[in-house]
Formats: sequence, structure tokens, C-alpha cells
Amino acid sequence: MEEGYRDRTAFIKGAKDIAKEVKRQAGKKVGRGADKMSDEYTKRSYARFEEEDDDEDYPVQAQDGTYYRSNSRANDEEGHSDSTEGHDEDDEIYEGEYQGIPRGETAAKSDAEAQAAGQFRDLAQLEAERRKDQEELAQQYETILQECGHGRFQWSLYFVLGLALMADGVEIFVVGFVLPSAERDMCLSEPNKGMLGLIVYLGMMVGAFVWGGLADRIGRRQTLLISLSINSVFAFFSSFVQGYSSFLFCRLLSGVGIGGSIPIVFSYYSEFLAQEKRGEHLSWLCMFWMFGGIYAAAMAWAIIPHYGWSFQMGSAYQFHSWRVFVLVCAFPAVAAIAALNTMPESPRFYLENGKHDEGWMILKQVHDTNMRAKGYPERVFSVTTIKTVKQMDELVDMGDSAAWHQKWRMKLSNLFHQVWSNFLTIFNPEFRRTTYMMMAVWFSMSFSYYGLTVWFPDMIKYLQKEEYAARTKVFIKEKVEHVTFNFTLENQVHRNGEFFNNKFLNLKMKSMVFEDSMFEECYFEDITSSNTFFRNCTFISTLFYNTDLFKFRLVNSKLINSTFLHNKEGCLLDFSDDNNAYMIYFVSFLGTLAVLPGNIVSALLMDKIGRLRMLAGSSVISCVSCFFLSFGNSESAMIALLCLFGGISIASWNALDVLTVELYPSDKRCTAFGFLNALCKLAAVLGISIFQSFVGITKAVPILFASGALAAGSFLALKLPETRGMVLQ
Repeated sequence: MEEGYRDRTAFIKGAKDIAKEVKRQAGKKVGRGADKMSDEYTKRSYARFEEEDDDEDYPVQAQDGTYYRSNSRANDEEGHSDSTEGHDEDDEIYEGEYQGIPRGETAAKSDAEAQAAGQFRDLAQLEAERRKDQEELAQQYETILQECGHGRFQWSLYFVLGLALMADGVEIFVVGFVLPSAERDMCLSEPNKGMLGLIVYLGMMVGAFVWGGLADRIGRRQTLLISLSINSVFAFFSSFVQGYSSFLFCRLLSGVGIGGSIPIVFSYYSEFLAQEKRGEHLSWLCMFWMFGGIYAAAMAWAIIPHYGWSFQMGSAYQFHSWRVFVLVCAFPAVAAIAALNTMPESPRFYLENGKHDEGWMILKQVHDTNMRAKGYPERVFSVTTIKTVKQMDELVDMGDSAAWHQKWRMKLSNLFHQVWSNFLTIFNPEFRRTTYMMMAVWFSMSFSYYGLTVWFPDMIKYLQKEEYAARTKVFIKEKVEHVTFNFTLENQVHRNGEFFNNKFLNLKMKSMVFEDSMFEECYFEDITSSNTFFRNCTFISTLFYNTDLFKFRLVNSKLINSTFLHNKEGCLLDFSDDNNAYMIYFVSFLGTLAVLPGNIVSALLMDKIGRLRMLAGSSVISCVSCFFLSFGNSESAMIALLCLFGGISIASWNALDVLTVELYPSDKRCTAFGFLNALCKLAAVLGISIFQSFVGITKAVPILFASGALAAGSFLALKLPETRGMVLQ
């Protein structure tokens, strides 16, 4: 028996040595996860030995609750008991030093394999426990929301988050509205104009991915506040910067900020809604995106054409009316920040992260606010305990001695790995099929919708230019001498003309083109021009006084003994586009207003017919409506078709937003929504680029692309699982 006891003692000592090495290999200071892993390893080793040696004495429990062995030789030769065997002063874990135990190559390999297997088993067990906790929490949380009811709190949050969604809608339209004015104010070339039009989508693409991932780690409310603040700051700066590069940079970062609005807002609001209210009220929330488009169109209509609102400080700094419009468009984001500070964090986020008390307090606030508003202030919140999700222990602790920059670098690195790991989980086998299907539906919807909605105004502009060009007057080889021009010159082309001793005084030139003409001893004074160019012309002894006819307007022209005095440098606003600007703002206003019926219908029917039927049905009808575009050969017909398409397609967007919220669990909801929304913006960039290239060439190709994408999206949508009637995962 003595020999058996010594074998047991040696085995236990070896097992505890291995456990001690596991702790030391975990890092400077190990967390609870590593402690648990090593303790479990010791227990399993001890149990295994006990099973193999049934003849030995078993532990007996004393009256004080401790355990002792019945064997008389409970202590070894050095006086150590079994309870302390293998533990000595070397058990202390030193910070910053790896202290491995020298072993043979075979023994070390076996220990590493055993350690990895034990760790994997512990992680798998912990993940299984987390899933069980999440399922229990989902059921209990739905019951709690039923008790809290739907009332004043949800409606207050509805308007607050609506402002954030409205800011996203404004951001989409800002650059398109200011582009006609900004391109002349900054002397933009065609490639630069194209980049300015797409930069906001690129920024929103990055922002949706980044802020969506962060919202699942640091909270919905906090992340939304940060993203809206970035949008507000850089939208403000973009209204004052003068250079094209700085304006482009500010609009890019403004787009990055507002990119987090859509994925966070829908996830945030859904976690305060009970199952029977979720589809309807998320659809009502979508209306604020329409309000953003209406606000942007109305402000552009009211502000941009008023060029008298501008001021300048010399020739270096100019602040035109379109910059006032950019400044006004930042107001919804600023208002959303102010209002969001009065709202709490999502209680579901707190409970998913093990913060029971914080989540319970917010749910009690929701309950009490709604009950007081309904006239039941005496009704008590009956919930006392809420299930929280078991957390994965963090194995990183920098200690007090680390410098602040090291701590922050470590925290940021850890946060990045958490966000990236959470993103990768939406491609796990559990979610892989759903994610790929949703990617296809989001891409097809965005490609067709954004491509067509940008193509419509461009087609209207093209039709307007064709109509305007048809009225152009052409003069060839004319000779004009000793004539004073003091009236507006508009929409004319002069080729091979000769102008001798003529005066052009205090007039406007709109869409004037002079080609291969000669100006001798002429005098230009107080000239304001727009879309006016002198190509291959010759100026001899000619004086330009206080005009904007500088080198940008004189293309391949020769200047002989000619003088420029008090010239207006820079690209000035194009006054000839006043009527066109009003038309574009009016068309955008009607297009956004036309989605109101679709919003109302989708909100009322979302919980009655289901998400999939709403998504697929709306996509099919939108696909059919695309074919009517081939019959739009006038401005009025194009406007009517734009309104029809927008009113129909909005129902599919609402259903897609609700479906995305409900298909993913709470700890991955914002991450998945942000990724899909980023893919949406990428598809928008591709759709806009492709569709714009066919403006004035053919209508068949854009219509074919849009119809095919919508048909594919409606077919794939039917393959997704229906989420109506399900509790929020």
C-alpha cells in the first residue's frame, strides 16, 4: 500500500506541475479562464488516477467540510500533505517572464497537446453555455418587453433615432445638390466631379463596416454618438474649406461618420420593441430617411439659387450660397446628438455582456415611463432577476506599471481582434448560408435602386440639354465692327467671325461659344460668363477690365498686346442653370415624397403578410416598372416613372431592414448589418458608375441591368427564412 500511495503522490505532483506550467504560459498574469483550465486539468488527472487504483483509500469528508485521507501516511517524508502537494513558493507567477519547466521533447509535445485539447474543450463548453444563456435570455427578454408595453418611451426613442436616420438621408443628397455650383466654384474637371459624387458612398461604406462592428462591442448608443459627432464636425468643416482636395477629404470623413447610422439605428430600436410591434414600427422608422431627402431638396431649393447670400474676402476666400446649404444639412445630425444624450443604452446589449443591474434599471425605466403615460403609475415592475450571458474571460491585464500608451495600444489591439473575430463568426456554418443569401439580395437591390435613382436626374439633364441645344443660333464668318454690346448674349455659336473695335459692356454671356474668331482692338468690361468659351481665337490689342474671362475660358487662344485689369480669378457660379437647378430640386423632392405611400403600406402590412412576401413582391413589381422606362421620352414622363419606381421599391427596402435585424443574434446584429450595408454602398458605387456611362447613349442597357438585378433579388429573397413571429435572437 505504501508503494501505491507513493505512485499516487507522484502522479498528482506531476499533474499539478503541468497545471502550473499552463498558468505560466498564459502570459504575465493569467485570467480566470486559464485558472479554470488548469484546475480542471488537475481534477481530471486526479479522478483518472483514482479510477485506476480502486484498492486505495478514498477521501473522507470531515465535520468542518474539508477532505482528508484515511491512509495513515497522509504526509510524505517532507511533511507535506496531499492538499499542498506540488505547491511551494515557486507557485507565484512572475510578471513579464516565461518560466517553463525543462522537459524532454516528447514530454513537452504531449503536454502541449494535452493543454490545447483541454483548452478547446473548455472553450467549446463555454460557447455552449453562452448559447444556452442567449436562448433563455431571448425568451425572457420578450416576456419583459411585453410587460413594459409600447408607449411613450418607444415613441421618444423613435423620434431621436429618426433624426439620426434623417441625417443619413440628407448625406446622400448633399453632394448631388451642390455639385453644379461647386464644380464651377472649384474649377472641377469631369473626373473630379465624378469622384466628388461617389466619395460619400465610399465613406459610408467604410463607416458602416467599422461602426457596425464597434456597436456590438462598446454599445449602440456610444457608437452612434461617436459616428454622428464625426459626421457633424466634418460636415461643418466642409462648408468652409476652399480647396477641392480638402473639401473631398471632409466629405469623405463626413460619410464615414454617418455610415454607422443605418446599422446601429435599426438594431438599437429593435431591442426596445416587442415581437408584435417590431416589423410595423421599424417600417415607420424608415420614413425618416424619406424626411431627410425632402429636407435636403427643400433646403437646396430655398438656399442654393440665392447667390446674393454669398460673400468673399478678396479673391482667396469665397463663401457662396451652396456652402450655406452644406452647413444647414448638418443640423439633423447635431439635433440627433443632443437628443441621443437623453436616451439610455440598449438593455439587451448590457444583458448580453453580463451587466445585469444596468440592463434591469433601463427596463424598469421603460416600464415606469410607459405606465405613467398610460395612467398606471402604481403598477410595479415585477421582474427582479434577468438572465445574463456568460462572458468569455479576457486573458489580457497590463497591470499598473504599464505606460498609458501601452495600455491604450493593447486595448485598441484587443478591440480590433474582438471586432474582427465577431465579423468572421457571421460566416460560420451556422450563419454562412443566410449571410451569402443576404449579401446577394442587398447587392442586387442596391445596384438597381441607386443606379436608377441617379440615372433618372442625369437623363432629365440630358433631355434638357438636347432641348436647349436645339434652339442654339449659329453664326458663321460674320464681320462686326464698331458695335456696343450691352445686352445678354445667350445660346449662340460664332465660327470664323471677325470683331473689330467692338465694346462688350456690363453684360452676361450664357452658353456662348466663339470658335476660330479674331478680336482686334475690342474692349470687354464687367463681364459675367457661364458655360462660355473662346476656342482657337486670336485677341489683338484687346483690353479685359473686371471680367471673368481668364485662361480657363480661353482655350488654345492667342493673346497679342492684350491686357487684363482687375480680372475675376476663379470659377464662378453658372447663372444659366437657375431654371435647371430648380427642376432638379423639384424632381428630387417629388421622388422622395413619392415613397410616402409605399412606407405607409409596408408598415401596415409588414406583420400581416410577412417580411419575405413584402420583399419579394415589392422587388417583382419594381422589376416590372423598370420596363416602362423605355417609354419615357420627355421630362414629365421620366419624373412620373421616377416617382412610381421609388414608391414601389421602398417597401422592399423596409422589409430588408427588418429581416436583417431579425436574422442575426444580438451580439452579431450590428456587425452583420454594418457589413451588409457596406456591401450596399459598394453596389451603389458600381451601379452609379455603370448607369451613368450610358446616359445619352442608350436606355436599354441600364433598364436591362436594373430589371435583371431586381429579378434575381426577388428570387433569392424567397430562399431566406421567414422571421415573422420569432423572438429577437
